[in-house]
Amino acid sequence: MSDVLSREDVARIAELAHLELTDDEAGAFTRQLSDILAYATQVQALDTSGVPPTSHVLCDAMVDRDDVETPSLDRQTAVAAAPDGDQQAGLFRVPRVIG
Repeated sequence: MSDVLSREDVARIAELAHLELTDDEAGAFTRQLSDILAYATQVQALDTSGVPPTSHVLCDAMVDRDDVETPSLDRQTAVAAAPDGDQQAGLFRVPRVIG
């Protein structure tokens, strides 16, 4: 496929993403991103007027396993496996993430 993007385009994208690319990487990404954009153009050209919108690709097909209730770990076993669990209280200690 022909280049849809130039090396300058890829350099600008890399700059916006705070990425440093070697010349070889810039060349490879120029080809790869151009191929992706060319493929997206092909997909956009498809007539989808008769296709109803869906939230995901597999809207009608059930491919997951049956929802079967199974026993979970008891609290003592779960806390024992924690790196910093409190066996007495049966609690997990986690690092503070908010102020």
